[in-house]
Amino acid sequence: MPLTQEQIDRLAGAIPDMGRDPASIRRRIEAMEALLERMFTVPGLNRQIGLDSIVGLIPVVGDLITAAMGAWIVWEARNLGMSKFQLTRMAANIGIDSLVGAVPVVGDLFDFVYRSNSKNLKIIKRHLDKHHPATAIIDHRPAGQ
Repeated sequence: MPLTQEQIDRLAGAIPDMGRDPASIRRRIEAMEALLERMFTVPGLNRQIGLDSIVGLIPVVGDLITAAMGAWIVWEARNLGMSKFQLTRMAANIGIDSLVGAVPVVGDLFDFVYRSNSKNLKIIKRHLDKHHPATAIIDHRPAGQ
C-alpha cells in the first residue's frame, strides 16, 4: 500500500531534522558536508578529511559514491528553490571533484585539497542567509575550516 504525501509529511515531521523547512534542510546539508569533508583530523598535518578523501581512494567506485553523496546536497539545494545558476555552479564543483578525483594518485591528492562539498555549502549558506535569515546559525569554527 503506497503512502500518501500527507503520511510522508507526517513521518518526516516526527523525525528530527527530516522536515522540509529551510532550517531542517540546512542542518542536513551541514551534517553531510561535515561527513564528506571534515570527519577526521590527520595527525601531524592538523588537516581535516572526510569520506570524500577516504572513499575516493577506491578506484572509480569511490568517486561515484562520493559524487552521488554530493549530488544529494545539490538536490536539497534545489528543494530550497535556489537558482539554476547556483545549482549549475554546485554541479560543476562536484563534476570537477569527480573527474580529477578519478585520476589515480593525482586525484587522491586533489581530493585532499579541493573540497567541492564545502564550496557548495558556502553557496547554500549565502542563499539561506539572504532568503531565509531565520535559519542562520552562529558558526564557532575558526575561519578556513
